Amino acid sequence: MRKIVQFNHTTYENGTLYLHTDQSELLEGTTAAGQIIADSDRYAFVYLAENEEEYVYLYLEESIWPELKKALKEKAAVVAESEKYSLELDQFTEELDYLIDNIEGNGNYGDEMVIKVENVFLEK
Repeated sequence: MRKIVQFNHTTYENGTLYLHTDQSELLEGTTAAGQIIADSDRYAFVYLAENEEEYVYLYLEESIWPELKKALKEKAAVVAESEKYSLELDQFTEELDYLIDNIEGNGNYGDEMVIKVENVFLEK
């Protein structure tokens, strides 16, 4: 079964974006895989992490994209954080920047996903 972590809010402190979740158990023993993919059906970016058995999908929903844009612009560290555990998301800004470049004008991601990404990340 696919393990999905969702974030309920974010904070930005000392140049680091913290993504907060109540799902502590899913961060336990998890390491960053350093890769981001798109889920066009849910209009989300998905950071891949892994534990000994499987991938853990860290869902970056549209509601937190403005904070992701700020982290990208400032090349800030991004950390998934729960009450008990934290996980720095390695390669985050490089991966997100690459994915956004791929999505721009690319109908393979679905027109709605392209529009949403362009409106948030590529607005002047």
